[in-house]
Amino acid sequence: MSGSSAPQRDVDSVASALADALPALHRALDRLVARDYALPKPPEGQLNLLRHVAEHHGTTVREAADALLMKPNNVSALVTQLTEQGLLERRRDSADKRVARLHPTAVARQRLDEVHVLQAAHLTEALLSLTEGELDALGSALGALHSLTHRLHPAAR
Repeated sequence: MSGSSAPQRDVDSVASALADALPALHRALDRLVARDYALPKPPEGQLNLLRHVAEHHGTTVREAADALLMKPNNVSALVTQLTEQGLLERRRDSADKRVARLHPTAVARQRLDEVHVLQAAHLTEALLSLTEGELDALGSALGALHSLTHRLHPAAR
């Protein structure tokens, strides 16, 4: 384990705890949002693509596939579905007419914002129930979680 002086058993313990806690946290938050959101929740793949396109206006299918660790043909199918639903727009690249650039529609941006507000509200409510020490520990861990996410992404290897 390069870059760490922690004993292997401690690293293994943290890895195991994160492998259990992160999906459970995601599922719990996802269920709360699905319960409170007025519209049916789109499949996770569609949501991930919408979020990526909203953060990276003008991305291509291939770029989105690489970033989301998906196959380009699967992303292309999602783009077709989301375009038909009025949530994504394909625009021709001005320099290369063979390339389509993806952009979220106003409706998609609004829905993503609504979901983000719900997520933040649920997390805020849960965080307010924690002790000051627990809240400090989570705040201190955010940088490490971002670094861990970056190191796990294949593009960083």
